Amino acid sequence: MNFNPTARILMGPGPSDAHPRVLRAMAAPLMGHLDPEFVRMMDEVKAMTQQTLLTENHLTFVVSAPGSAGMETCLVNLLEPGDECIICINGVFGGRMADIADRCGATVHKVEVEWGQIIEPADLKKALDKCPAPKLVALVHAETSTGALQPMEEISEMVHDAGALLVVDAVTSYCGVPLKVDEWKIDALYSGTQKCLSAPPGLSPVTFSDAAVKTLENRKTKVQSWFLDLSMVKNYWAGAKRAYHHTAPVSSVYAIHQALSLVLEEGLEKRWARHREVHLYLRGKLENLGFRYLVDEAHRLPNLNSVFLPEGLDEAKLRRQLLDDYNIEVGGGLGAFAGKIWRIGIMGESCTKNHVNMLVGALEELI
Repeated sequence: MNFNPTARILMGPGPSDAHPRVLRAMAAPLMGHLDPEFVRMMDEVKAMTQQTLLTENHLTFVVSAPGSAGMETCLVNLLEPGDECIICINGVFGGRMADIADRCGATVHKVEVEWGQIIEPADLKKALDKCPAPKLVALVHAETSTGALQPMEEISEMVHDAGALLVVDAVTSYCGVPLKVDEWKIDALYSGTQKCLSAPPGLSPVTFSDAAVKTLENRKTKVQSWFLDLSMVKNYWAGAKRAYHHTAPVSSVYAIHQALSLVLEEGLEKRWARHREVHLYLRGKLENLGFRYLVDEAHRLPNLNSVFLPEGLDEAKLRRQLLDDYNIEVGGGLGAFAGKIWRIGIMGESCTKNHVNMLVGALEELI
């Protein structure tokens, strides 16, 4: 039996459209995951990941699994049973971090705010008053469930003043909005490949500061996950003589190599500006049709637009019509906003005015 996928226009919360160069890379001949040519490519992927994250962190690599595994990689390596941590929750993915931290045996102190809002410094201060010396503080830079973009610098200063590590979810912000790991003193960060990087889903770029590496080296217990244990995985990404750990997803690494190359050819700042420009273009079109944004403009993620539909429209029915009749995918709401909002992605290769015009043209015929 053959499977011939329909060519969709991907404007949901991910994946985004992939550049033809990325798709062609995945069709290249396979080679061994310890082949010298593949090892050289891994070195290039690591270097480009450092460049796009604006970091010199030596422990920067790509986890052979999607962003959720990147989340687990950060937390299971840094937390041990009995550790105290603070997890900030303003949507689905902060909640997932709290769940993982709890499974690590840590004592989890939650900072919870209304979905669609950001974590204010005052919110974190209250938690630090109750837990003045946490091992780490974790929060989401770009909350995919709501489209809220979290300011980082003041939060980072508070976290480090408390002697804690700062852990950041950057799955939906990476390569789409400013993300400055070293300047913002982020200690551990994970992302995904299928959003603004426009590579296929299935890999998770991660980076760890020297302070985070020291924490890893000083663990008293084994990491609860064998596959994600950095004390072993890092040796697969270090030096010319790689220590075998697992069979890397070779074709996916080909793809991320091309996707990272495209980012650097465009230029990070130009890419950030493109996402902002297309967001403003989309915003004007949507508001003219009666859509309303969930997140305040000051903290709105440009590449993930969470909107309430005009009154009287059946959001699920309209999304299905877009998919069936126009091959356009947009996302529905999650959690508290299921059935209430759309999440419209303009990420990476899907971030063009042409994508906006296709979506708006279809909507003008349907509503």
